[in-house]
Amino acid sequence: MSDSEVITILIIFHTGGFRNLKNFYINYVQVHLKKEFPKTVSYNRFVELQKKAIMPMAIFLKTCCLGKCTGISFIDSTPLKVCHIRREHSNKVFKEMANKGQCSIGWFFGFKLHLIINDRGEILDFMLTQGNVDDREPLQYKPFHDSVFGKLFGDKGYISKTLFERLFIDGIHLITKIRKNMKNCLMHIQDKITLTHIAIKRKRNIVFQ
Repeated sequence: MSDSEVITILIIFHTGGFRNLKNFYINYVQVHLKKEFPKTVSYNRFVELQKKAIMPMAIFLKTCCLGKCTGISFIDSTPLKVCHIRREHSNKVFKEMANKGQCSIGWFFGFKLHLIINDRGEILDFMLTQGNVDDREPLQYKPFHDSVFGKLFGDKGYISKTLFERLFIDGIHLITKIRKNMKNCLMHIQDKITLTHIAIKRKRNIVFQ
């Protein structure tokens, strides 16, 4: 199978609401999509081909599938678990690559996917890091937010005076909620409304589903 066929099958799987890749591939692709994919391989071989297609797929997303900034953007991260946290020392697939990290749902072993989207739900950029990387670190890398301008909304994990000043120089106004031990500051009422938990959760659902 070609890389384009593998990528197409993966896109269909993730956008079609399917939950189990093995059942999807064996019972749907190899049964109902024979005409579209006449040279399907075994499921075990398909899993191996996924690794080969990761880089072309990432390049395709970066070059052809990113949206345009509208002046209102949202940033967040989500954990990508490679195994249960208790099996981190026995994991061999991502040995010396994955790492233990912590997020709002607790400890995990794997990677972090950092995403910036606009108010339409279109992905502006993304970055994959180890699980122990701080959420603020990708924003220190200018090419990651080079296409962003205007207001950038994030949760409390992005609070940093140094990062705020650095982004402000680049034309980005980083807006986050404040912690309990921080002094309150004046904020435009529209920004407060946009920054509510409901708004952030709605944007997360658009991206991570």
